[in-house]
Amino acid sequence: MWVLLLLLHSDFYSQGDPSGSLFFIYKDMSSSSISRLTELNAINEVLAAVGQAPVTTLDQTNPDVSIIQQTLKNVSREVQSEGWHFNKEYHYKLVPQSDQTIPIPDNMLQLDLSPKYHGGKDVVRRSGKLYDKWKEPREDAYKFEGDIYADIVWYFEWEDLPAPIQDYIIARTSTVTSSRLVGDTAQFQILKDREQFQRANALEYDCNQADYTYFGHPEGENFHVSYQPYRAIYR
Repeated sequence: MWVLLLLLHSDFYSQGDPSGSLFFIYKDMSSSSISRLTELNAINEVLAAVGQAPVTTLDQTNPDVSIIQQTLKNVSREVQSEGWHFNKEYHYKLVPQSDQTIPIPDNMLQLDLSPKYHGGKDVVRRSGKLYDKWKEPREDAYKFEGDIYADIVWYFEWEDLPAPIQDYIIARTSTVTSSRLVGDTAQFQILKDREQFQRANALEYDCNQADYTYFGHPEGENFHVSYQPYRAIYR
């Protein structure tokens, strides 16, 4: 996209000529892009928030960097565990292995059987596998004869998170880091207010993505139609 810039030559204006001298510059804006926020960028934002200098590498020998990086991962897991539209999947099929067990991957934060398919089962995670608490005999509780459909909350790595969720995680990490490493109550309150603001942005993003309504709607469908003036005029 090309943008036309209209500039006023400052030499003429400074000499008392209000008309000045006009000239035009065309600039190609399509070449400029916004890069993804890396984990290093996120850690530097947290460092800046608590009054520390930025770093160029994720050096684990630096205690501040090591603590912030681990805090960022912990907060990311906490936030994602809430279950957002981007990381929640309904009716996900889990296929038993040859021994009829279903292993649970490490990036699965929450699992709940879809009532539509398995109303008579109660499964939990146990020993890294799916375990049916209601199945008898108990030694067969790890075994499933057919496919299982579950509602899943997934854990995603930093680069795959939506920008509003990343901003909220950074703000929350900054608040936690301030309370652990700094202990300044004034700074903590400022960062806490920032965290609440970013959480509101994240919730707004999630609502826009999922098209939630107060009235609800059948699963997989959405009857929400926002107000549009032309509809009233058309009537």
